[in-house]
Amino acid sequence: MVIIESAGLTHVGMKRKGNEDALYLDDDLGLYVVADGMGGHRAGEIASQLVVKTISEYIMQSQKNGGAANNGEADQSLSPAANHLLSGIHLSNKVVHEASLDNDACRGMGSTVSAVYFTDGTLIAANVGDSPIYLIRDGKIKLLSVLHTVLAEQAAINPANAEKLGLEFKHVLTRAMGTEESVRADIYEIQCFKDDVLVISSDGLSDKATPEEILKLVDQNQLDTACQRLVELANDRGGDDNVTTIVLKVKAIKNTPLSFSRLKAVIGRNLKKIFTN
Repeated sequence: MVIIESAGLTHVGMKRKGNEDALYLDDDLGLYVVADGMGGHRAGEIASQLVVKTISEYIMQSQKNGGAANNGEADQSLSPAANHLLSGIHLSNKVVHEASLDNDACRGMGSTVSAVYFTDGTLIAANVGDSPIYLIRDGKIKLLSVLHTVLAEQAAINPANAEKLGLEFKHVLTRAMGTEESVRADIYEIQCFKDDVLVISSDGLSDKATPEEILKLVDQNQLDTACQRLVELANDRGGDDNVTTIVLKVKAIKNTPLSFSRLKAVIGRNLKKIFTN
């Protein structure tokens, strides 16, 4: 069992009239979600709220049911908990997509989603879009999520071509929640350790602060103060977008042996090393 302490904060920023970000954090549930909505006439706000509401309610119900099997489309390479989170993301995509079709004012709305879910001695990170998830461990900060933007994906394929693209492609999403009938999330499960810190944010923060600046502010402050300092930093540098951040810390891990099936799943998903640099 993982004992977690967390804090979260969302702010409209300095330029926007409304806040299309949404967040959810629950230390007892072990679930943390940030969603950054898009769409006019408050549609983005609706999309992000639907995302966090649907995922949190799905995970809550899953735990009440004792982690019962979900929709029968389980990925055998993932642990049951990872499949539950993935199913929650797929369900929320469906909810947002159907809502966009039912209301002309919401047509074309969508959202990013970045979620962290703890179970036993592991953490599961999943995302769609460009809201980053950072892991701080042993004084180093690493990106756990995958950025689904034209610029990021081109940089992974052909860095030289990526340099020729304008910065506007940094915000052109290649995947988003609710814009299509189905969505593919990137998901990653690793063992967690005492004193691990995770930062989940909207791009309103990551556009204005480097990972090293985020590391420094988190390292120097208590969790709630760190959230305030991060939001202040983004706003001091223009606050062009809504700013949302969740900072959480693993306080303790009670000895709960991983089952063989879960251990196998974790190892299988952990072939690439996060901290090899």
